[in-house]
Amino acid sequence: MCATGLNKSLENDQRLNSQQVFNSCYELDELYRFVERKANTETWENVYLMTMVSRLPRRIVGFDVAYDKSPERIQAMVDRVPWAKAYYSDGWSGYKDVIYPGKYMQNFHNKNDTFTVEDVNADLRCYIPILVRRSRCFARTIETLYAVVAVFVDAYNAFGTAKMRWRLLMIKAIFPLAWLFSYNICFCPRPNRNKSLQILSLYCILIIGG
Repeated sequence: MCATGLNKSLENDQRLNSQQVFNSCYELDELYRFVERKANTETWENVYLMTMVSRLPRRIVGFDVAYDKSPERIQAMVDRVPWAKAYYSDGWSGYKDVIYPGKYMQNFHNKNDTFTVEDVNADLRCYIPILVRRSRCFARTIETLYAVVAVFVDAYNAFGTAKMRWRLLMIKAIFPLAWLFSYNICFCPRPNRNKSLQILSLYCILIIGG
């Protein structure tokens, strides 16, 4: 076990030196569903959707749909995307057998390190009917499920990118107004001061809520 870990660390160093790191961190997780018919298991699953999500910007950088969630499949998904400095996962044992280009951390206790991917997986189940638990909708073939997820991922990432750009533009626009309102708050009479505070609060809520 120690030799395997040492070999993985050496290979990680070589790969980090040979290619630029593009992202700060990725989170990995999986969700299950069934295709064609329910399996004879407690959760009825016979197919897995494995996802890899970047925190900032919030994007689905990689996914795979398969009848198994083997380390080999996760390794192929990790190798297909730009490398990151850190990788996070839950306590499933298969993630330990994957060679990551950056630092790898596994959380057995809670979801503090995988909150982003858990949230994205919840969006997948919410917006894709064939992934909803206890639903009459399901995919007839694994190819259908893969195609549906691929279309959703493209739209999800495009929406996330547009939303992030809009917020950056709004943040740039708020600074001149913040200086103006700060001047009014400091030097204007109290009635005007209260009105400036209200307008600034509403503007901030609009930006954050957008």
